Amino acid sequence: MPTALPVPDAPALSPWLRLALAILPVAATALIGSASTQESIPTWYAGLAKPSFNPPNWVFPVAWTILYTMIAISVWRLLGVIAITGSSRRGWWLALAAFYVQLALNAAWSPVFFTAHAIGAALVVVAALLVMVLWTIRLSWRYDRLAAWLLVPYAAWVAFATVLNAAILRLN
Repeated sequence: MPTALPVPDAPALSPWLRLALAILPVAATALIGSASTQESIPTWYAGLAKPSFNPPNWVFPVAWTILYTMIAISVWRLLGVIAITGSSRRGWWLALAAFYVQLALNAAWSPVFFTAHAIGAALVVVAALLVMVLWTIRLSWRYDRLAAWLLVPYAAWVAFATVLNAAILRLN
C-alpha cells in the first residue's frame, strides 16, 4: 500500500461545514433505515424464514448506532485532510465520492429490503455496498489511516449482512 501523503496542517473546511458534512448525511441514512424498518419488522420480516445465524432483532440497532458513529468520525477525519493540489487532490475527491456513494447504497438497502420486500434486489444493493465500503477504505488509506480503519468493522458487518441477505433469499 502507498504511504500516507502529506496534508495541510489545518483543515481546509470550516469546522461547522466539516461537522455538517460528516454528521448530517450519516444521520439521514440512519433515519431512512429506521423509518423503513419500523412497520415491517413485527409483520413481514417476522414471517420470513431466517437462517440459524440470524441475530436477535435488538442487535441491529445497537450495532448500527456504533457503526454510524464510527462512519461519521471516519468521514469527519477524511474531510479534515483535503490534499492541496494535483493527483493527491483528485484522489481525495475520489475517496470522498466513494464514501458518499457507499452511504447512498446504505440508505437504499432498508427501503429495498423492508419496504419493497425485494429480497433479491436488496442482495444486489448490499453486495454493491460491500464493494464500495472496501473501495472507500482503500482510497481513504492514503489520506487518513484511522479514517480507513474506522470503516473496517462496518465492512465486516456489511459482509455479514450480505451473507444474511443471501440466506434469507434462499430460504424464502
